[in-house]
Amino acid sequence: MSILEELNWRGLVADCTDGAGLRKRLVSPTVVYCGFDPTADSLHAGNLVPLLALRRFQLLGHHPIAVAGGATGLIGDPSGKSQERQLITTEALEHNIARVRIQLARLLDFETRENPARLVDNSAWTQNVFYLDFLRDIGKHFSVNQMVAKESVRARMEDRESGISYTEFSYMLLQAFDFMVLARDYQCELQIGGSDQWGNITAGLDLCRRKLAKAVFGLTLPLLTNADGTKFGKTEAGAVWLDPKRTSPYRFYQFWINSDDRDVIRRLKYFTFLSSDEIGALEKQHAENPGARHAHRALAKALSDLIHGSAVTAEAIRASEILFGGRLEGIAESTFDEIVGEAPTKEIEKSKLDGAGLPLVELLVHAGLSASKGQARKDIQGGGVNVNNIREASETRSVTSNDLLFGKHVLLRKGKKNYVVVTAR
Repeated sequence: MSILEELNWRGLVADCTDGAGLRKRLVSPTVVYCGFDPTADSLHAGNLVPLLALRRFQLLGHHPIAVAGGATGLIGDPSGKSQERQLITTEALEHNIARVRIQLARLLDFETRENPARLVDNSAWTQNVFYLDFLRDIGKHFSVNQMVAKESVRARMEDRESGISYTEFSYMLLQAFDFMVLARDYQCELQIGGSDQWGNITAGLDLCRRKLAKAVFGLTLPLLTNADGTKFGKTEAGAVWLDPKRTSPYRFYQFWINSDDRDVIRRLKYFTFLSSDEIGALEKQHAENPGARHAHRALAKALSDLIHGSAVTAEAIRASEILFGGRLEGIAESTFDEIVGEAPTKEIEKSKLDGAGLPLVELLVHAGLSASKGQARKDIQGGGVNVNNIREASETRSVTSNDLLFGKHVLLRKGKKNYVVVTAR
């Protein structure tokens, strides 16, 4: 497939300027860029669609540039925002760019000899530009009428409470300036971004035509929402980050494996590099037996392998399996701690488990898994009670300090899904 055929098959084309011209241009290697404002020290799941699109371009022989917004990040893009962003310092931006650079190395190949990716910072070409010069040389090419008509600006102007500041109103000029500099100095001919970037991208096309007499192209990718209409990339705990310190690999894996059945095939196309045949086979399996969750596991594994590596993914998979009865031997404490965050917890005095310990029937009642000792005995006799994921058949069994995982936890399960982690204090 050509890159446009690949993107179209995956449903990744929202809008495109001069589709016929772009299709012709992409027959040979083309320089393409995507920008991101490093307003945090980590990328998040929402950044993946455009950045993985850059990777798709690179895999098919094109030259990707990731533009870090060391300048535009100081302003804040109003696109898709109902309120003005909080401004951050130059020092914070520099720190964020350094952190994000590490993550980009997992998504793009900066080492290949053929078409290495490049990371550039737009502060390099804006920091020495004087305001009056910018107004004379760049600002004069923009019509305020046209700027106000852009969706990202109009939507904010219609909100009488928040409105839009002159600072954010000027963002469009800075992004257009980026495209002009990249076209002039890096021979960049294509900018990609989310569909909310359409106004900014077309402003850049117009500036390149006026200042450079050069025809360039723009392509936008769809903004994602979940099947139920909620915002993609958010959980109850907040955004899903690529940095494992912000979102643990286990929770990252869980985010993808818990995709809505209606979303999973679309996400396989958007976020993985599986072929059409591989995704077609998963789609068939999903249609025939959605409960087996083959597509969900393939999605979660592919993304976790890409972002965190296969060894870390294997540990996250083990943690997931523990909540479905998987064995606990060799599990890392950090991984088990993630499980503690998923299951209900109950504390107990550690002294009660010393020596002969506490009868299991009493612990089941204490944990809330059984309503009474009598019910606890029936649950054990029925074969539905597990201690540290090992079925317990003896109603006279006691739980002692020897049963504590990492010296502090006992994992109790009744039936298939009723878990409680008892923590000794």
